[in-house]
Amino acid sequence: MSRQPVPHDPAGPNLPERTRRVLATLIQEYVEHGAPVSSRRLVEQGGFTVSSATVRNILASLENAGYVSQPHTSAGRVPTDVGYRCYVDFLLEHRRAARSTPAVEARLRQAGSIKGVLSNVSHELSRISHHLGFVLAPTSETAGFEHIEFVPLEGTRILVVVTAQAEQVCHKVVDIGEPIQRSELEKGANYLNREFRGLAIGEVHALVIQRLRQEQVLYDELLSQWLRLASSTLEDMVPQESVFVDGATLLFDEMSDEDGPVSLDTLRALLAMMQEKHRLVRLLAEYLGAGGLRVVIGSEHSESELRAFSLVASAYFDGRQTGTVGVIGPRRMRYSRAIAAVDSVSQAVSRVLLNHAPPPSEDARRTPD
Repeated sequence: MSRQPVPHDPAGPNLPERTRRVLATLIQEYVEHGAPVSSRRLVEQGGFTVSSATVRNILASLENAGYVSQPHTSAGRVPTDVGYRCYVDFLLEHRRAARSTPAVEARLRQAGSIKGVLSNVSHELSRISHHLGFVLAPTSETAGFEHIEFVPLEGTRILVVVTAQAEQVCHKVVDIGEPIQRSELEKGANYLNREFRGLAIGEVHALVIQRLRQEQVLYDELLSQWLRLASSTLEDMVPQESVFVDGATLLFDEMSDEDGPVSLDTLRALLAMMQEKHRLVRLLAEYLGAGGLRVVIGSEHSESELRAFSLVASAYFDGRQTGTVGVIGPRRMRYSRAIAAVDSVSQAVSRVLLNHAPPPSEDARRTPD
């Protein structure tokens, strides 16, 4: 059974001010050096006007509350995911408005196409944050599947019509090489509409392909025919390049902390997810459903492959649709720098792409909250 994401800790903001300062200093020291932090080190670096014994008592209370842990009896403390969450929530609560990034914007504007802009965005994110940067383009893959219809034409040809959200329609004529009754086509369309309505187009396409490979489908000629008809049209609605990634080597280089080095299999699983667009679309839709900038830390991830990492993501607006920019790095990331990078770059790419976009409709002019 998969683990459930850890909820945000509501007690963090209620910690005494001095206790929060100790926790913040511990996290900053741990992020910088990657080693357990002692009470003596905290007194030296934090400017606290209290003794090491007092700091030790504070650390003990933080450990009892689950904000820090002690890897070994004689070692200092390291932050837990709950501790990181408390620290990140404080950063988000007190963050300033994103700074203008004219140099970044100037480099993005040098691209001759929207695809070029987005490819450069992932590079800029990786360069600024020192983590893996990614961009998810707004595409029909993010639109929800609404309806499919099979219309018999002359001979053995079938017109397949797929309708998605935002009034996106795709149609294709397929010659199946043999006659089929209208009633069977209607039955097939009803089956597909019942099974897949509301799912993202990319996810529907992946599920259709998956079912085509199942043994029982091989022995159900009609079901196989329906799925092949759907697949032939859905593949035209799924763009081949909607995810741009940069900085994978940085992620491999930096992934190690007190929990031990992250396995190669885990890193491979992460990179595979970046290529499986429907999974990434679904994950980011879950995170950004409420809008704004989000930080997801370690065990908060719903996908088990991501629980060794932290993710910072934000939406951007191209004049018609929203996409997503973000970074993925170790849980021991410099959250302040990553948040500032994602926040400023998401606004920069919005400004650049608005110049590429045709005049939006009245509804599209309403930028998402």
